[in-house]
This record gives sequence, structure tokens and C-alpha cells, in this order.
Amino acid sequence: MKGNKDCRIVGVGKRRDGRPRYWCLVHHANATAKYGKPAVQCRSAQIREIHPTEALTLDPSLYRGGVAIWGAVPPVYDTTRGPKEHGIHVHARQSERGPKIIDGTFRSVRLIGSTAEHQKREFSISELDAIYYMASSLFGFQVKQIQCPLCGFDHVDKDWFSVHAHRRHLCAGCGREFRDKEVAIGNPIAKIYEAFGRQPHSVVPASRELDLEQRKYPGGIQIWGSNSAILRTASKNEESGIHIHAFENDTKPPTIDETFRRVRIDGITLDPMLIRTLMAQTALPHTYGRVVDASCPECHKGHFDTGARSFTPHEQHTCSRCKTTFRTTGRFRKTIGNPAIRILAALANKSLRAPQIHDTNLLPETL
Repeated sequence: MKGNKDCRIVGVGKRRDGRPRYWCLVHHANATAKYGKPAVQCRSAQIREIHPTEALTLDPSLYRGGVAIWGAVPPVYDTTRGPKEHGIHVHARQSERGPKIIDGTFRSVRLIGSTAEHQKREFSISELDAIYYMASSLFGFQVKQIQCPLCGFDHVDKDWFSVHAHRRHLCAGCGREFRDKEVAIGNPIAKIYEAFGRQPHSVVPASRELDLEQRKYPGGIQIWGSNSAILRTASKNEESGIHIHAFENDTKPPTIDETFRRVRIDGITLDPMLIRTLMAQTALPHTYGRVVDASCPECHKGHFDTGARSFTPHEQHTCSRCKTTFRTTGRFRKTIGNPAIRILAALANKSLRAPQIHDTNLLPETL
């Protein structure tokens, strides 16, 4: 059975309601329409193909200063007028203290090289692999390599499943369900160290502190929480904290481009944990619109959900100070509390520019 000229839609069993389910073997996406009918095209048929400029082939051994690769999402706060970027961010240097020869975000990265025995090796990272690895790792989950036993396709758990370990998986390759041997989260990035013969690197808190005023950077500022690199080959330890870009105008590179232990902007102090958690939350479509500024109605303390509640929307919240149980008001009954929402809104009130609104629902498979 065929959909449009690009899709190849086949039946892959039944849904839980007993109706047929269809899958596209070209785009690896659901192709089931209403009432269990085959769709004209799958859900991913309209995703824009990767342009050559959005793909990178990289041999880490050619950059003696080190290579670093991260999952990238837009800033949690952004008063610049630059484009939204998400995918795989790459730094590469010829010398450890030298300039970045590569400093960009790509939709796919192909790592190549050879072993000491001159055997060729290769590893490919997709934007979905990188972003969901970032979300899993920021919430404290280890991922493992899982392959579909029916077709051999590498499995990546997305959205809810990237932060909730489970045994039953839906293969994107063939559209069929399978069970793994253990409760886990799958991501092909788990095998990157084996593929490139390196051990996980060390992460240490940044030593720098920053105190700035937004008015001094009319080109805008951008704020991210740090996240551990997928691969890092530099000898220097990676730093954790809050990463800041600050621009003097719209055309020049950022005047400030560093990770800081402590950040104070217009007299407002940012908490790295709140910012880092919010960044991970913005990568998960199932939390879209549900991360809110929640305050205890009894003692008025800003409420910060931690642990599993930081990535699982829920109805009842318990104040960490006075133990009062309360519900939030608003569009959604089930929410997640993060005071970073209020803090960033206070920053926006002090800015010369209104911040860009970056839709949480960024990933192509969730459109």
C-alpha cells in the first residue's frame, strides 16, 4: 500500500482498540488515519529534508585542541533577533586555547575515524538522538543501546519515554512493538564511547561569576542551562552552570560567551538548577504549557518540583517549606512548578527588548 510518492505505508498489526495500524517505512512514522484507515501520507512526510549545510562530517582526530558535541535547544531566555536553533551543537579547536574552528548547530553529525589497527569506524548522530539524550541525562537517566529484534533498527525513546524507563518499545524502523530484557531508556548515543574508544569525561562547576545589565547589550542576551557533552575529547574538564551569550549589536558575535557558576542580571540572581531543569523541560513536548510559576497559597514560597515530578505533570503539589498540599490554577489541571518562569518574566520586564517566545514543541516528530 502506498501513500504519496515518498511514503511507503504498510499495515503493522492492530491498535489497542482493535483497529488496524499503519506505518511508513520511508520516514519511520505513524501513518494511521481516523478510524484505523491508512493515511494519505505519514506524520513525518512534510518534515523538511536535511540540507547539506545542516549536516556535518567530522573526524575528531583532526582537531588536537578537542571536539565537543551537545544536544541543543533554544535558550530559555532570548532577547536577540537570531534564528531558533536546535539539534546538535559542535565545537572543534586545533589547539586547546585556540579559537573555535567549528562552532555551529547541525541537524545531523557523522563522526568518522580509524582505530590504532587502521580499521574504519563511523557513528551518526541525529537531532532527535541528541536532544532526547540531553533531556534524559539532565533528569539523571542513563540510556542504553536498544535494537529492534524484528528489524535491527536502532531505537531512540522520545518525549515521555525519554524520561520514563520502560520495557515495551515501539520501533520507528518497522512500526512494530517489542519487549526489551530490562526496564530502560533507549538511545543510540549510548554506544558512542564504545564506537570511539573513549571514556566519559569529567564535569566540574564553573568558577566564573557574572553580573550584568541588559541595557549594556542592545543586541540582546541568551540564557541556557549547561548540559553534559555527548562526546568531549579535550583534556580540560567540562564546566557546568549557566551559559550566557551577550551581544553589543545584532551583527557581531557575542561579547560574552561563557559558562558561569553564578549569574546576576539587573539585580536578579539566576539559580543554575532551575535554569537547567527548565531547559530540559522545554525539550519535552508532553510538558508544553504545563511548566508554571506555582506558589504555595499558605506561605507563598515559590514551588519547585524535583525528582520524577519535574518531568511528570501532576495535579497535587506539596510545599517544601510548610508541607501544604495545593493545586495550581490555569489552563491545565496537571502542571509542573518551576520558579524560573517567574524569574525570567522579571528579567523580561527589565529588558529593552521583548524576549523571543520559543515554542516547546520544537521537534519535527511532534508537529
